[in-house]
Amino acid sequence: MSTPVPLAEFLHFLQFNQGLSTNTLAAYRTDLNKFIAWLEQQKLAWQNLQNEQLEDFILDLSSERKAASNARLLSSVKRLYLWAQQQKLLDSNPVQQVVAPKAERKIPKVLSESQIDDLLDAPDLGTALGLRDRAILELMYASGLRVSEVVELPFEQLNLNAGMVQVTGKGAKERIVPIGEEAAYWLQRYLQGARAELLGKKVASTLFVSRLGRQMTRQTLWHRVRNLAESVGIFSDLSPHGLRHAFATHLLNHGADLRSVQLLLGHSDLSTTQIYTHVAKARLQSLHQQHHPRG
Repeated sequence: MSTPVPLAEFLHFLQFNQGLSTNTLAAYRTDLNKFIAWLEQQKLAWQNLQNEQLEDFILDLSSERKAASNARLLSSVKRLYLWAQQQKLLDSNPVQQVVAPKAERKIPKVLSESQIDDLLDAPDLGTALGLRDRAILELMYASGLRVSEVVELPFEQLNLNAGMVQVTGKGAKERIVPIGEEAAYWLQRYLQGARAELLGKKVASTLFVSRLGRQMTRQTLWHRVRNLAESVGIFSDLSPHGLRHAFATHLLNHGADLRSVQLLLGHSDLSTTQIYTHVAKARLQSLHQQHHPRG
């Protein structure tokens, strides 16, 4: 007799033993609920699933989802089975040989330095929200923080005197990132009055707060950035990581080494950072063709 997939126990393990973020846990839950629904539809027992059957599941989704999404889903399923085997819920891992579909690595679109300047100047500095937004933009461009890292950043992890911020990234990994004089200046201005004005009589542990005096959400921050970009004529397909992409690419364009950029971004694998070398090379090639007499 088949037993239910131990989803709740697995997610509990990921949260408390692996330290995964709320957003990552939500992605696991979404993927595995999709997998469980497919098992029920096919009347398959999860303990007895075979490589070929899991491959069929991924193949069924290939017309609906991008390769990267399917690769993530397969990774979620395989991690569930590995955990189940380690917990002695399974004698062996029946799907360990399944190979993830190859995902195309897209080169991110990056804002130019002049576009970044326009974006940084976009907030209305006569308002508390404008000062907050300027401080956020300056911090993101100066440090390359992820959107989730910005909204979840505890107030006490900013050290303006040292010009550093302590960040807790993916997998609960901590890193120290310099923020530079310009970002420190705008953060100081935000802290001198705008934050207290937004908080009112409320208390918040995070550095940045919403107009209601609460922790900002990722969606709120992203909408603010997109609206500010559009207000200065930037209508490109700007991603939530737009400032992070610009941070990395502009550093490389100005001579930073790849390993240093990897550490600043908090990438565990250097190959993840290497995508930005393609952006930098493309930029250099474009400049060469534009300005060299034999370009």
